[in-house]
Amino acid sequence: MSKQPPICDCQVIHAEIVEEVRAIQPKQEEFQDLAQLYKMFSDPTRLKILWALHCKSMCVCDLAVLLDMTKSAISHQLKGLRLANLVSYEKQGKVVFYTLADEHVNDIFEKGFEHIHE
Repeated sequence: MSKQPPICDCQVIHAEIVEEVRAIQPKQEEFQDLAQLYKMFSDPTRLKILWALHCKSMCVCDLAVLLDMTKSAISHQLKGLRLANLVSYEKQGKVVFYTLADEHVNDIFEKGFEHIHE
């Protein structure tokens, strides 16, 4: 037995509320940028990479072994994550270590897991 959410059956427009929200509404471009950001979180492989980097900085070889994927496939995903400013890297000699770009990415990741565990 599922409850249906209530449906607003009024014909009144609350103009003050509409105008208040319209005044602070972000620009269309900002919504598009946010949608692009969330698209990066829509792929399970990218999420696994982000989770691993949330735990520890890792190189492509480490990630490939951990996720049982090719280095090429990992590199492809890392490029997208880098372009979205979700990961950064540091070269140490011949090895490139990847990490989450900043604390905001860590927060987004942690909040997502918090939400699904509720």
